[in-house]
Amino acid sequence: MGLRTLLEGPGILQAPGVYDGLSALLVERAGFPVMFLSGAGLAYTRFGRPDLGLVTMSELVETVAVISERVSLPMIVDGDTGFGNALNLKRTVQRLEQAGAAAIQFEDQLAPKRCGHMQGKQVVATAEMLGRVRAALDARRSEATLVIARTDALALEGLEAALDRAEAYLEAGADLLFIEGPKTLAEMQHIAQRFASRVPLVHNLVEGGGSPLRDAPALETLGFRVALHPSMLVHLFTRQAPRFLARLAAEGGTDGFVDELLDLQQINAVLGADALLGDAARYA
Repeated sequence: MGLRTLLEGPGILQAPGVYDGLSALLVERAGFPVMFLSGAGLAYTRFGRPDLGLVTMSELVETVAVISERVSLPMIVDGDTGFGNALNLKRTVQRLEQAGAAAIQFEDQLAPKRCGHMQGKQVVATAEMLGRVRAALDARRSEATLVIARTDALALEGLEAALDRAEAYLEAGADLLFIEGPKTLAEMQHIAQRFASRVPLVHNLVEGGGSPLRDAPALETLGFRVALHPSMLVHLFTRQAPRFLARLAAEGGTDGFVDELLDLQQINAVLGADALLGDAARYA
């Protein structure tokens, strides 16, 4: 089912963060309706770097293509600031759409961007972001490919200025709005009161971030439509891996914690090895 159709249905859409074929497969197997490829998740996992705008457009497109080849779940893709001017952004939309993105998110930060929950962000003028939104809409080949306009202005210019920016982005044609960084429930209520009846609203649920709400049901009560969980799997792996690596170093093997691991047969079952081998046999 396409993302636009999902948004027309009831309830909030939870979008766990993915970063490669395996993480996307696990999200799909868990029954989620949509997934989110964040710039942060890709920077963390592929390069071992923080979310400071270091990922390139071609690296992002390649990752989207790899995931789309393996999983059919609609994918929201973080396009950061578009990787350059409006012409670069148009090419970014075209490449990501071809690679399989169902929705592409762009933000009004000044490049190089920062994670939305980090200090030191800067934003471009509203007029420049309007150009980004229009360029994205003009570049897409199908209206099934949605454009998400994100503003990071709240932390710099205040709530009313951020709302005014979002209003302008909506008037320019954005399909969804993402007002990053509300710190209080009152701010979130204000956002929802102004926009929830007119456009799907997106919100970030980042472990350790500044959101006053921590779960999708609470967001749904306010009227938000998409809950992003951009880094949950990465945070989980990075928290747990050092403990098991320390045990491996101390014990010299995995017998002591084998019950907490998949074995070779189990991982092959998750990955669908038998189906592939069956295909190979048919063509032999």
